Amino acid sequence: MISGSELRKGVIIELDDKLYQVIDYQHVKMKRTALARVKLRDLAAGHIIERSFQSDEKLTRARLDSRPMQYLYSDGDLYYFMDVESFEQTGINREKLGDALNYLKEGTTVEVSSYKGEVVGIELPIAVELEVVETEPGFKGDTATAGSKPAKLETGLTIQVPLFVNQGDIIKVDTRTGEYLERSSQE
Repeated sequence: MISGSELRKGVIIELDDKLYQVIDYQHVKMKRTALARVKLRDLAAGHIIERSFQSDEKLTRARLDSRPMQYLYSDGDLYYFMDVESFEQTGINREKLGDALNYLKEGTTVEVSSYKGEVVGIELPIAVELEVVETEPGFKGDTATAGSKPAKLETGLTIQVPLFVNQGDIIKVDTRTGEYLERSSQE
């Protein structure tokens, strides 16, 4: 069980016999009580609902099984992952991956979560290394604090990077925020 005041982004709860993941959380103080206003994504259907819970209201936290799997390849709307221990392959539908596709490249190891034997989603590493495939060239004298420019990454995601980052560079990106972290050391 989990109380309304313990809800946080990413937590998965059971509600009306369905699984919902908290995608946004706001704590609101009222005159006599506190409320948790949350946006929830239905993990089966994909739609989003908004609900409010009393801070002392008890909710059922979903117990998920999680195991490390390596991303192999995609075929249409299916993305295939291999269990790193049993080498068993599992296909996961594009809808269940959502925004994680922006950071997913072949060989990436992720945590695949399942509920009662059915895959409900994946958890990415906090940071991933991706290649810059398209950006304006940097100029001599550009520094890390002198502004930013858009850069398209190998997965198709476009983010803001410092001016000194060039096409072909490998950069670290925060998967929680989608922000540039640092340029990886070149070999």
